[in-house]
Amino acid sequence: MIESAGDDALLTEALKEEIQRAYRGWLDGRGFRPRRGQREMIAAVARTVTGAAPRLLVVEAGTGTGKTAGYSLPVIPIARALGKRAVISTATVALQEQVVLRDLPDLAERSGLRFSWALAKGRGRYVCLKRLDDRLRGETQSGLPFAESFSSPGAAADLPVWQAMLDAFGQRAWNGELDTWDAGVSDTAWQGVTTDHRGCANNRCSFFRQCPFFKARAELDGVDVVVANHDLVLADLALGGGAVLPEPEETIYVFDEAHHLPDKTRQHFGANTRLLATSAWLEGVATTLGTLAQRFGRPDVLLDLATRAGAEVAAAQVAVRELHGLAEHLEFVPRDEGLETCRFVLGAVPESLAVQAAVAVGPIRSLEGSVERAHGLMQDLLAGDLTWPGGFEAEDWLPVLGQQLSRAGAVRALLDDYAGNTETSGVQARWVNRYATDLELVAAPIEPGLLLRSHLWSRCHAAICTSATLTAEGRFERFQEQSGIPDAATLRIASPFDYPAIATLTVPRMRTDPGDGAAHSEEVATLLPTLLADAPGALVLFTSWRQLRDVVRRLPAPLQARMKIQGDASKQALLTAHREAVDAGKQSVLVGLASFAEGVDLPDDYCRHVVIAKLPFAVPDDPVDQAMAEWAEAQGRNAFFDIAVPDAALRLVQACGRLIRHERDYGRITLLDRRVITRRYGQRLLDSLPPFRRELDVSL
Repeated sequence: MIESAGDDALLTEALKEEIQRAYRGWLDGRGFRPRRGQREMIAAVARTVTGAAPRLLVVEAGTGTGKTAGYSLPVIPIARALGKRAVISTATVALQEQVVLRDLPDLAERSGLRFSWALAKGRGRYVCLKRLDDRLRGETQSGLPFAESFSSPGAAADLPVWQAMLDAFGQRAWNGELDTWDAGVSDTAWQGVTTDHRGCANNRCSFFRQCPFFKARAELDGVDVVVANHDLVLADLALGGGAVLPEPEETIYVFDEAHHLPDKTRQHFGANTRLLATSAWLEGVATTLGTLAQRFGRPDVLLDLATRAGAEVAAAQVAVRELHGLAEHLEFVPRDEGLETCRFVLGAVPESLAVQAAVAVGPIRSLEGSVERAHGLMQDLLAGDLTWPGGFEAEDWLPVLGQQLSRAGAVRALLDDYAGNTETSGVQARWVNRYATDLELVAAPIEPGLLLRSHLWSRCHAAICTSATLTAEGRFERFQEQSGIPDAATLRIASPFDYPAIATLTVPRMRTDPGDGAAHSEEVATLLPTLLADAPGALVLFTSWRQLRDVVRRLPAPLQARMKIQGDASKQALLTAHREAVDAGKQSVLVGLASFAEGVDLPDDYCRHVVIAKLPFAVPDDPVDQAMAEWAEAQGRNAFFDIAVPDAALRLVQACGRLIRHERDYGRITLLDRRVITRRYGQRLLDSLPPFRRELDVSL
């Protein structure tokens, strides 16, 4: 199964035999037959990880390949043999848990491999017991800046949730993870009882021995396989690598669902700040440092910091409000309900805005330094290096200052970017959003691959990127460009499913074109009752909230009653309700946008029909996509055919992939967009799809 190449001397005969023996044992234990594609993947991964640098591999493994076994069976024994650690990174926490709770235990039980594994999540997925205790003792914490928030209706409503969390944790009925809190919690309530690394006192915290985050982190020490997610990997790399996860140089990474990696990188390294909200927040920083000096007996160093902070805040507020005044006169274009946007061509900030951003960044940088100094003093108090009256309160103030330090850094970085003070990795998209009560400055990288190349690919021992959808029109170029991994080896493994026999793609004859939004929505609403009449479970996908709502409101009430519509409840709640309805013999139809077009597993009667209302081109007014198109055109490329069509092809494959989940599954897909037949790019999109039986331009 694994043949040596010229440069993979590390792939010894003993190691090859261990991998092959593990594969045979796993197949026998599951009652499976060897799959050609899976064997190809195991061999390619083994050769890459033991080969010469750069040890990078991109594998598109079609649905049914069994890619988790395809990468785990070679990576785990090779990592152990080389003294490296394996980090398996998934796109979501839910996929993480599937790997940890189902896939790896199955391999350990049946393959004969001996290895340990642990789940790694970011600090923000765990409750901070110190902050939870502070929130519930809020009425006694009058000196803390957040105490006043307890008078707000929102905070009062959160108190029962926080108390329930503390009770459940104390009774060992909850482990402190957000993902295991089944009762539900709002984002604002959760943010009130978690923290980041700056707000954490680490082993000096009075709750350290009970801390859910540090208990989970301790489980990572020495394990062979760490199961993380893309957000955590990127956060760790932003801190220099090795902060939570193993050092990149000592790690073999596997990025499952790797098609998410470029967008995750763009989100992680993007920045934004609301100007009037920032001005109000600045006032709170001055109050914090002033109160801090009073609580610790007015030491000279804190009095000096408070005095300086007052001047810094005053200067920063004037500069930020001036910036807001300048931005108000930009030319905004309506983008969504309650939102207008002014986008800067090729990310070029107007000179007047850049100059004012530079004015504002000065005092904010100074203020950041003052907060950082105060934060350091609290750490010194905790360590016993300072003895001030009330020193025991330092633990209470550390998370407050930590949060303010994080925000100051984020605001300063955004303003530095607008002022042109930073050397960014590649081209930035920049724009201003106007809401009813505030203006928001935004910046985001449009070349995330440069960041990944700098922080990850150039440092890691080896990396495997895999997904069922990595190619656009059969080529890897688009993914490689976005992810900055052009030097990787590539492998494309077709799905083993007999698609022509089990799935049909229908494109009906339609009167309307999606270019006429109202008419197209009306025709879609007319066709859906017939299309959905006989499927026990179905999935209807839209590309915009506007069309989803427009179509649903036109549907007959009985059909609406059978629908589980995105936005009416959480995604997981809708999926659960859908499955329960189908299990009870009732028809159920899931209705959603892009988040339902991937990562949703609905085998058999849960989904016999996928209806796609429109080809999944990017929303035309998305600032990042517009900036990418401009950047491509500036390079002499055709943005539509080089970017928009490949990206739409990838999304269409993902949407169609919701139908067939195993080799005995069956069903049909209906695409209500005749452009796939009438436009010259349509054939490219059709050729990207699996070989479904096709019924094109047919009467329904």
